[in-house]
Amino acid sequence: MADILAENLSGKAVMGSDGTELGMLYNITMDLKSGKLEHLLVEEHEDSTVNVDFPTDEQGRYRVPVGRVQAVKDYIVVQR
Repeated sequence: MADILAENLSGKAVMGSDGTELGMLYNITMDLKSGKLEHLLVEEHEDSTVNVDFPTDEQGRYRVPVGRVQAVKDYIVVQR
């Protein structure tokens, strides 16, 4: 995958590989020692009724493992 600046990801929509809209990218977590990216934090759409099987953080944001990212274009596409 080509390098992408984090500022270009802010507020980008996140979609499952099945076409389901999961929400908007809120932030990305990383391991401070290794610098390895860990999770995308995704804010669910308010009117969403989708059953998502990702764990959530304390604020209810989905924690999507970075390894699940399949593509970054108009949407961030993640494997479900």
